Amino acid sequence: MDKDVLAYRALLEKRKEHKPFWEKKVLTVEEAAEYTGIGRDKIRKIIMKKNYPFTIPNGTKICVIKEEFIDYLDKQHRI
Repeated sequence: MDKDVLAYRALLEKRKEHKPFWEKKVLTVEEAAEYTGIGRDKIRKIIMKKNYPFTIPNGTKICVIKEEFIDYLDKQHRI
């Protein structure tokens, strides 16, 4: 590959690594668990029940839109 393309990819990866998850709009299940304090397995159960609007498939992973997930959790009486 071109040297410039490789340098640009490296820069993008470096940016991605340094952004704290609480500043991201879309979280992985692991980040959502850490952000909310809910276990990863429980979050997976929640997002697998139905096709919620706060989930985004990303290849083999399912990501969570942070704001919409927090709104959903705020409306729940029990998790």
